[in-house]
Amino acid sequence: MAGPLAAEAQQSASPDLLPPVEVAAPKPRPKPKSQPKRARPSAFHAPADARTQSPTPAASTSANAVSVAVSPTGIVSPAAQAASSISIVTAKDIQTQQYRTVPDLLSTIPGLNVVQAGGPGGQASVFVRGTNSNHTKVLIDGIELGNPATPNGAFDYAHLLTADIQQLEVLRGPQSGLYGSDAIGGVVSIVTRKGEGPARAVASVEAGSFNTFNQTAGVSGSQDNFNYAVNVAHLHAGDVPVTPLQLLPPGQQAIGNSYDNMTYSSKLGLALNDEWTVNSVVRYTDATLLFTGDGGFPSVPNADQSRHNVHQLATRQEAVWSLPGGRITNYFGVNYTSDRSSDLAPGDLSSTVGQGERLRYDWHAVTRIAPGNDVIVGAEQQAERLTTAALSAENGNKAGFIELQSSFAERFFLVANVRDDLNDAFGSHATYRIAPAVIVPLTETKLKASYGTGFKAPTLSQLYQDFPAFNFFGNPNLRPEESTGYDLGFEQPLFANRIRFGTTYFHNSITNLIATNDTFTSYANVGLARTEGTESFVAADVTGRLAVRADYTFTRAVDAITGQQLLRRPKEKWSATAIWRPVDPLTVSATVLHVSDWRDVSRDGLVSGLTAPGYTIVNLRGDYALSDQVKLFARVDNLFNRHYQNPTGFLAPGLGVFGGIRVASYGVQ
Repeated sequence: MAGPLAAEAQQSASPDLLPPVEVAAPKPRPKPKSQPKRARPSAFHAPADARTQSPTPAASTSANAVSVAVSPTGIVSPAAQAASSISIVTAKDIQTQQYRTVPDLLSTIPGLNVVQAGGPGGQASVFVRGTNSNHTKVLIDGIELGNPATPNGAFDYAHLLTADIQQLEVLRGPQSGLYGSDAIGGVVSIVTRKGEGPARAVASVEAGSFNTFNQTAGVSGSQDNFNYAVNVAHLHAGDVPVTPLQLLPPGQQAIGNSYDNMTYSSKLGLALNDEWTVNSVVRYTDATLLFTGDGGFPSVPNADQSRHNVHQLATRQEAVWSLPGGRITNYFGVNYTSDRSSDLAPGDLSSTVGQGERLRYDWHAVTRIAPGNDVIVGAEQQAERLTTAALSAENGNKAGFIELQSSFAERFFLVANVRDDLNDAFGSHATYRIAPAVIVPLTETKLKASYGTGFKAPTLSQLYQDFPAFNFFGNPNLRPEESTGYDLGFEQPLFANRIRFGTTYFHNSITNLIATNDTFTSYANVGLARTEGTESFVAADVTGRLAVRADYTFTRAVDAITGQQLLRRPKEKWSATAIWRPVDPLTVSATVLHVSDWRDVSRDGLVSGLTAPGYTIVNLRGDYALSDQVKLFARVDNLFNRHYQNPTGFLAPGLGVFGGIRVASYGVQ
């Protein structure tokens, strides 16, 4: 079992994930006279046997893919031991499938529905297991993302690029017992690349449809007690059709969206001595979207474009203190995020500007009480601020949590946690989770279950923001939204794990949902919802060069008061991916994604109860390594140019053809 390595206020800024990035050092590099001292990790390394554990169903296509995970417990552990449903996407998966943005990456993950208003840069929402789009906690290197100024608190995934991601985990089910507010549907946890080994420089250039022109560059490595990784990514799409022609007034021409994103990131680590390590993570995004907004009554697309700018800063500074003997490791962290947005519509004299800030101090200690048994104890204090031209509002939260992770005879695994949040607005709220799993001898069948509670705190806008011109006011007496959820499932390996299949049933009950009151003058806790369904998969290594995987999700998400299907929750979704390496330098893959119809509203929101038709798309990928330093790649999105809207009133991108080159000083991926 992996050693302790904790997360957010629970995940460390710089965890060591196994297996590491698969690159080979340059052959002519001379062997050092002595082994350099590697920078101390943020906790202990997972032992070698973590590599031999078979995974829970992950986004990796191969049934024999081996993975470890941080998000289920806050401790780096073999994913095969997790009772929670988790999908894992590695840096290798990202390169093979040529994902450029996180919404693209999440589109085939089971249990998720991704809705993006147009192509790159359009607002992107994710619904996990039928819960609301603001019911998912999103972390990157232990930093909670999300803009406190957003009215409903939903995270916009549109501006997250994949260039520096080492691993992304999607943890499904209520997780507030460890992660606090927002984790009703689950957690999306991202770990960026950490420098290891000799200095390595990488770069890529890509061009293609929609005036696409993307570039990345980075350098990483480690020397003695210092590790470093610095990356720059630029994504540009200059002409993406988004507005359906039938919505345009007679004679008006459609204007494609234009999106430009510059993201800069760094991750640094320094071992001061045998006991103390310091880590630093900084990430900054500057993005601009030109899009067609709506105006008038009844609403129609504008003839001129609107401009949306975002400036996002996320940073974590961390000190790690390992007591002599290594049985207890303390983490002290400071997180700060700032999200500043400005919007300028046609005819406006000035931009509408808003800013959300979050400052968090945290501590947690990981204690190895016995082999295979770890305890995490932690506390945190957080302050959020919303700033607009008319309002400045703040709210604070203090929390403490404790978790036990146990492993017995490599057959029975248990995670249990409990947490209490003390919020300045609504007081105390306790949550918990228990998740056992057992691997049956002889058949190696994995039986798993989990039960937990979750909550979503009201946002600063819902509490305090007033709109007198519309006779609508915030409600400082709002209570948190609450949930209980459970799941039951199994996984079965066959033929030495060359084939693996399984299914999981899930159920969530959500109460106190925040919605407008009967008089449409404020918010109130009036909503109830139920979601349930199944997530099934089968993965196989057909040969040493051909791997296939298929996933199927059925979701039933209803308003428990009216019985109506919740918006933008399709009942069915399935995907199938095949990856083939006919010769060593060449990798080709194909993915089919199907999403069934769903209940939606019109683009202007005035017509509800619409049935949006489902869609099926096919994507192709290929890359060829010319050498250890140079690789060519190409991709085709939406091969058959399927025309569909997701959401209603916003065209999804049609056929797209892209190609490029990736170079590295050694070990090109």
